[in-house]
Formats: sequence, structure tokens, C-alpha cells
Amino acid sequence: MQTVNTVKLSVKNREILDNFQMYLITVKHMNDESSSYSYTDDIYKYLEYLEKCNIKDTTNINEKDIINYLKYLDDNNYETSSMARKIVSIKSFHSFLEETYHIQDISLKINSPKFYRKLPDILSIEEVDILLDIKTENAYDYRNKAMLELMYSSGLRVSELVSLDLKDIDLENKIVRCIGKGKKERIVPIGDYALDYLKKYIEEYRPLLKKKYYTEKLFLNNHGKEITRQGFFLIIKKIAKEKNIEKNITPHMLRHSFATHLLNNGADLRTIQEMLGHSNISTTQIYTNLTTDILKENYKLYERRD
Repeated sequence: MQTVNTVKLSVKNREILDNFQMYLITVKHMNDESSSYSYTDDIYKYLEYLEKCNIKDTTNINEKDIINYLKYLDDNNYETSSMARKIVSIKSFHSFLEETYHIQDISLKINSPKFYRKLPDILSIEEVDILLDIKTENAYDYRNKAMLELMYSSGLRVSELVSLDLKDIDLENKIVRCIGKGKKERIVPIGDYALDYLKKYIEEYRPLLKKKYYTEKLFLNNHGKEITRQGFFLIIKKIAKEKNIEKNITPHMLRHSFATHLLNNGADLRTIQEMLGHSNISTTQIYTNLTTDILKENYKLYERRD
């Protein structure tokens, strides 16, 4: 993190943050520098958010402000494990405020990210079929079809998809090699349908998209350069609009749909964890909650029909 005396906070909050860091080291015995820095960095970002909301005095923070901050983090796609650590940091900070400044600890009811954590939005199998039903009339259609089929069949993140090189696709062995978070490499199988369109795109249509630029990137834009995350986002939004899919579709929604549909069809969590590249199975377990909710909704639906 930034040193406490250089962070962009009010003078009073910089002093409180400095004292909090000393409290972690001297009272909580966080002698591991990285641990005290992680907690302090969490609280720096927390206080920075509060100041942007015009809450510059720690005595004015209330429980709703904490919830709003956690929702803000959730909207910015922080993973559950990261959210849980930030909650621990916030609770430690408010305990410190009570102990040091006699400010009532208003974090006591904040126990778990479950109370605000939104389940991921997904597409039904029928909606996926509609989205992927792309008429292939030109090189761009084949590129889009290959990208979406690969993303759904292998559960790739959009950053992993657009970073793929030609050498990362092994058509013969039906696998894709990708580099995920933390620069971790994983090998994921490719579905037969995605494989057919990838083969056609690579052999027949990718050469048509190449311009004067040399690149080994798999998916190219209309300038012959690699597709960006923003470019892919615009493509999937455009296709969803053309297909009259009313959900606010995002690239990550295909990954969530992939995992949920696998789970619904009997795949075990450990296999899904490996395919998604999650370092902790607790991240993958959110799909169990989603699947349970879907089963409940289906039960209610058929119960009403009876």
C-alpha cells in the first residue's frame, strides 16, 4: 500500500489510519508486515470511499454506510474470499475505533458477505441456444460464433479469451491452454461444436481478417489486431440485442451459465473448480446456491401447474 503519510485522505483520517496500523502491530501482534499492510490498505480504500460520499468524520459512519460500501465492492466484481477479508478488516477497524477513540462499534451486525452477496446472473440453456444461433455469412460471423462457442464450452474469462494465441488451441487433442488469475496456467477441454467452428475460423476466415499487422492472437478485430475486452463486450451486447434477449448480458454471464449448467447436469464441484481456475473451492460453491435457487423456482412453477 501507499505509506500512510502520503495517502489521499483528510489529515484526521490519515492520523487515524496511521494509529490503526500501529494498533495492528502492537496490540494485535500482526508482526507480519504484509498482514498489517493488507488490513491498512483495506481501510484506506474504505475511508477513501466514505470521504467520496462526504463522510469525513469516523463518528458519523453508520451501519448503512458499511453495507453501501460492501455493495459497491460487490458491484465491482470482488470475489467472495476478498469480500470476506475486507469485512474482517472493517470489523477490526471499528473495534479499534471503539477501543481507542470510544466510538461505538457499529460493525457488530456485519457478520458475513452472504447478506448482501448477489448470486451471479445466468442465461438459461434456451437463452444460450438463442445467443449462439449466429448466421455465419462472413468472416466476422465465424469469428463471433467461434468466440462465443469457445467461451461457453470451456468457461473462459473474457480476459483469457481475448489473450489466446493460435498456439493455445490444440484442435487435435480438443483442448485450450489459458493463463488465468495469478498467471496460473490451466488446460480446459473444448466442446465438439466449438471445435468445429474454431477449426473453420482458424483455417478459412482468420486469414481474411489479417491486415498488415503481424500477430499470433487468435481472435482479430476489423483492423487485423487482437480483439479487446471492450470490443468483445460490444459484440456480445449487439448479438444479444439482435436476438431480443432482454437480460443485461455481460461476457461473464456465459462463464456463470457454463458452470451452472454443468452442475445441473451432474458435474462435481471439484471438476468445475479446475475448469474455471478457481484457487479456492468456496468460490465455486456459489453455483451450488444458484442451482438450489433454480430448483426451488422450478418446483414452485410445477407446483402451481398441478
